Amino acid sequence: MASVYHHSAPPRFQQAAPQDEKRESGWRMAGFASLFVPITAAQMPLAVHLPAIYAQQFGLSLAVIGAIFLGERLWGAVADPLIGALSDRTHGRFGRRRPWIVAGSALFGVSGALLFFPAASWVSPLYLTASLFLFYLGWSMVQIPYLAWSGETYGGYHDRTRIATFQTVAGSASLLVVLILPTIIDQISPKDGALKLAAMGSVVLVSLAVSLVLTLRSQAEAPATPSSRARLSLRQTVVALFGHPLLRRVLLSDFAVTVGQSIRSALIVFFVTHYMGLPHWASGLFLFQFVFGIVAGPIWAQIGYRIGKHRAAVAGELVQVVINAGLLLVAPGQIGLLLALTLAQGLAQGSGNLMLRSMVADIADEHRLRTGEDRTALFFSAFSLSSKAGMAAAVGIALPLVGWLGFDPAAPANTPDALRGLLAVFALGPAIAHLLSAWLIHGFPLDEAAHTEIRRALDERDHAFQPAE
Repeated sequence: MASVYHHSAPPRFQQAAPQDEKRESGWRMAGFASLFVPITAAQMPLAVHLPAIYAQQFGLSLAVIGAIFLGERLWGAVADPLIGALSDRTHGRFGRRRPWIVAGSALFGVSGALLFFPAASWVSPLYLTASLFLFYLGWSMVQIPYLAWSGETYGGYHDRTRIATFQTVAGSASLLVVLILPTIIDQISPKDGALKLAAMGSVVLVSLAVSLVLTLRSQAEAPATPSSRARLSLRQTVVALFGHPLLRRVLLSDFAVTVGQSIRSALIVFFVTHYMGLPHWASGLFLFQFVFGIVAGPIWAQIGYRIGKHRAAVAGELVQVVINAGLLLVAPGQIGLLLALTLAQGLAQGSGNLMLRSMVADIADEHRLRTGEDRTALFFSAFSLSSKAGMAAAVGIALPLVGWLGFDPAAPANTPDALRGLLAVFALGPAIAHLLSAWLIHGFPLDEAAHTEIRRALDERDHAFQPAE
């Protein structure tokens, strides 16, 4: 461990004085944060409902849908940093962020209308590919400059926490709405996929129109200022992200966590509808899990305080292994056991994500002590890549795999072998992914004692660099 924390002395620097923070009106901050409603509301339909509906309602094969989503995720990994770089370089009378947000909203809205309100005669693999790629492109054109604008507008330490809280509340409220709507429709017309798409799409598009006005009117964009921080080249960025052994382990573990979660999300509608024979429960079970998932974070945080972050991450992932493997014992129509496992899934939900993201800041501290460079934001940005890669791998593997095993969501009835194949992928896919995540993070060397020593050394060095009074 000594070699991990060995560092050369960084150049002398002078710390900037903290900025004075002025508490801004809650209504103004709520208006600015409202753009998080459509940004977040689009996530659940695309991850859970849209693949199933396009397969069941419009007859697209699972292999084709999986390939389209995989292609989009891979393209997004390239497009997202490109949009960020271009937004940073944009200068004009309307600012750097506003033009991108307005143009992205137009693309987001038009492609969203095509995606959520498709005419049955138009739907084809090409139609889904074009509308999905344009939708995600517009989404990124809104989200990335908007998040940058948030950081520029609310520069104070506590103000950034406050605006993030407003955004989180707005996003959580939108997720609750888009989960409730399909649940209600399941009770009225469980097989009407077009109605579910239209309901969820209406939330996304109406909230986009309202929140765009509120956000743009709530704040004036600050003028761009030249940055004094040296920029990393592409090679230096790749080395910083993937050359660090501890960060690499955390990213690979996060990738495995995301794969497990995304396989479950992509197949839960098929599993409940076709294997369980309970189509009216499909959306309700996901809502049931989500409600209990809200309290999962504080529970696992307390566990982490007691046994350490990496041990809590391993424990959470092993609990997920047991829960998902337990699905193999669920028989069609046996709702009691499924409800119990879903409740347990909710209480274990996000345990790995929570701990892994917390560990990244510890790794950034180690990196700063060793090199003198603060790369905390860069390290956290890598989670966008690991998450997108995990979601792409899950959809790109799980959907074609269950199709190869004989499952057809558009068929009037599936064979027992096909349904058993669906069950095996739905249960064992996440179980194996969570087991891999636990193995990757087991024995993580940067524990509480090591991090306490790192913080002590950082505090001593930072205090020494402060100018004398």
